[in-house]
Amino acid sequence: MDRRAFAPVDTVAHIWTSLGLPEHALKSIHLPVDAECLPSSFKVSHLAQASIGLSALSAALVWSLRHHQQVPEVTVPARHACAEFKSERLYILNGKAAPSNIGTIGGLHKTRDGYIRMHDGFPNHRENALKILSLGHDATREDVSRKMLEWNSLDLEIKAIEEGAVVARLRSFEEWDALPHSNAVADFPILLTKISEGTVYPAKSIEPVQDTKCLRGLRVVEMSRVIAAPVAGKTLAVHGADVLWITSPTLPDLPDVDVDVSRGKRTVRLDIKTAVDKAKLLELLSTADVFIQSYRPGSLAAHGFSNQELLALNPKLVIASLNAYGPDGPWSHRRGFDSLVQTCSGINVADAERYAAGEAARVLPCQALDHGSGYLLATGIMAALYKRATEGGSYEVKVSLAGVMRYLRSLGQYEGQSGFDRKDFKQPKDIIEYLDSRQTGLGVLKAVKHAAFIDGLKVGWEHMPKPLGSDEAVWL
Repeated sequence: MDRRAFAPVDTVAHIWTSLGLPEHALKSIHLPVDAECLPSSFKVSHLAQASIGLSALSAALVWSLRHHQQVPEVTVPARHACAEFKSERLYILNGKAAPSNIGTIGGLHKTRDGYIRMHDGFPNHRENALKILSLGHDATREDVSRKMLEWNSLDLEIKAIEEGAVVARLRSFEEWDALPHSNAVADFPILLTKISEGTVYPAKSIEPVQDTKCLRGLRVVEMSRVIAAPVAGKTLAVHGADVLWITSPTLPDLPDVDVDVSRGKRTVRLDIKTAVDKAKLLELLSTADVFIQSYRPGSLAAHGFSNQELLALNPKLVIASLNAYGPDGPWSHRRGFDSLVQTCSGINVADAERYAAGEAARVLPCQALDHGSGYLLATGIMAALYKRATEGGSYEVKVSLAGVMRYLRSLGQYEGQSGFDRKDFKQPKDIIEYLDSRQTGLGVLKAVKHAAFIDGLKVGWEHMPKPLGSDEAVWL
């Protein structure tokens, strides 16, 4: 299918109908273009508006099923959607703007024969990279850049995979397309599969007069880090789901990012390598509706959380997973992040070529693959809930950063340099009308409100950020 002429509403219709959701609901979606935002030759604003629109329409569909009503009107303005795609960069906490989450030695580095992008957001990734480069803990960015010049980029990429560092070689579209893994990435961004037949589980319903949110009463266990999967949990929470965000006391966090992505959630610390904490998690999962996880394929199965074991525990559980490079193909087990997928897939090279300023690479104006993946994973989850309630059975939902990259690429690029004239948001003051001020467990937070509006219903986060592990492992 040629998607280059798609408008955001066409993308919504394409993904919606491909998921097998009722076409009559599409009459309820409204995507006004009130501004052209997020400068790039790629249609990032299109992805923002369409993916947030899909998630909100899915929530409205679940509400309509629960209450035997027509699907309410859903509106997502383009400018607001673009601001939400940068939400982790545009908050103010206790009077201070969100700090950069870029490490001191990461980013793009020149090698002997090309370029490498290195991720150093987590301490273990930084340490492993320095070890490969034979550098000490106090190495500077200049030290790293000098060592990089001793390596061929492909050799360094392969070595990093073996040693637990996280890097990606800068590639063009042609180089990416020549890789066997490129063909393994699905052409559709949401992989929704019925994994067992079973009982029809009617959507939970409470008195319609009291139920002002689409997903009130839905129970979600989320085990994730960074941005993409946490955005999915945050999206379910904005529509009223009870989301328990499970983090590990043995793994590093990203506190500056967590401020944004923890909105709407209660937060619990569990170490599933201990019998007591594993039992607590299993107890939660036994009565949950949704399980979201973003660890590499097979990681949780090794600890007794395979699909088979989870469904034996709870046959109605919707199992949702997100990873970097997709569930299939030779790269499926690689560590990866938004910036690295942009780098290795040709997106950064293609954007730089269109911008024509002599750059080797040009990054997208936001973590578009992270955010797009999060909203599309939430969409897939709600589609699974709808199917669970209407057809029965158990469902698995898979989304990857590479899959969303492929869909974004399939939308084509703006003509010439025209996409770079779009408005960007660099500071919170640029989107002041979209900020909501709330008292939190961390202080006063001003952060981007959700961009979707559902006629007659409430949309918004009720729980505010707090130190990780502040809550008990129990449902409301």
